[in-house]
Amino acid sequence: MAIRFMGRVALALVAVAGLAAGTDLAARQLVMEPLKDAGQNVYPAFEGWYQNDDGSYTLLIGYYNRNKKQTLDIPIGPENRIEPGGPDQGQPTHFVVGRGWGTTTIRVPKDFGDKKITWTLTANGRTVSVPFGLTKGYQIEPYLDAAMGNKPPVFKFSENGEALTGPPKALSTAPVVTGSVGEPVAINFWLSDDGHEETPTGGSAAAPPPGGAAGPARRPRVSTTLSKFRGPGTVTFADSTPTIEKERVSTTATFSMPGEYVIRVEGNDTSGVGGGGFQCCWSTVYIKVNVKAASTGGR
Repeated sequence: MAIRFMGRVALALVAVAGLAAGTDLAARQLVMEPLKDAGQNVYPAFEGWYQNDDGSYTLLIGYYNRNKKQTLDIPIGPENRIEPGGPDQGQPTHFVVGRGWGTTTIRVPKDFGDKKITWTLTANGRTVSVPFGLTKGYQIEPYLDAAMGNKPPVFKFSENGEALTGPPKALSTAPVVTGSVGEPVAINFWLSDDGHEETPTGGSAAAPPPGGAAGPARRPRVSTTLSKFRGPGTVTFADSTPTIEKERVSTTATFSMPGEYVIRVEGNDTSGVGGGGFQCCWSTVYIKVNVKAASTGGR
């Protein structure tokens, strides 16, 4: 059985791994520094690995932006690279404030053994390199919380479309929409959950039927958050945490510059954001947006 562990513990171990990998003195001191509004760096976070049906393995990776207010854009290249096999292995180039859970998956062959891949990030002049591999004790079950019986929410890009659940698939599989600079682009998808709820004591219970006895306000069974993942300009959402109406979600995104963008969409059930810190149960999908220059109004 896979080990169920808290993300903050995993992050602490990642920090230690970064130090062991030869991080410079400034980054070593950074571990103990208090959070600031800006000027801090970003730590890669290893969240575990799981085996696929064909015998290969998937590494689940996130990050921690230690700035309280400063988002960061770090293009793929010397300051944002995953090697060997990179520098581009599907990692984000835009880093929101705080913890980014399960943002990236990297598939490795079944004979990967004790090899490592390393994500190197430089932010605000500070560099951290963290190795990832099939580390003992980091095996996870992202599609089923065996202790509680919970499963991740389910995304669809059409009402009867393919069900997508758990960690994100490759960027190359993301649906593509188009738009123009300064014009709202419609973002639509479906999101549902099995109704399983985590109880305050850590147990589980079936969700009560609609119209049940009145009681304390309950969290929604499923919620969603949209954020920029990649792209050259600013992305402004009409609502980055839109309401889910009969499993359908609709919002818009407006882009400040032309280019190729990727939007990350996270779905969380009652266990909380990022599964409440555990490696199950939340889902992530990507949406690509190709943005053209704004029309000049001429013919």
